Amino acid sequence: MNREQLCQLKELMALEFTALELHLYLDTHPTDQRALMDYNSVVQQLTIARQRYQERYGPITYGEPSAYPWQWINEPWPWEICYE
Repeated sequence: MNREQLCQLKELMALEFTALELHLYLDTHPTDQRALMDYNSVVQQLTIARQRYQERYGPITYGEPSAYPWQWINEPWPWEICYE
């Protein structure tokens, strides 16, 4: 995994974490308009980042269209990546 790919993967993980935390917060604070705006903004950023990553490195989630050859076979699995 090259440095650019690792950077994009870390960005995805950060956006996914932020979206999840805001989602959980909104479960208990459904009328917080600022949190809802933040959540929608993060989800939009996440969608763009995920699409950019998958166009360059292949699919990272299941249930999405893919083309042969499947690129994830040639790369390490997420748990095989050494984060420094």
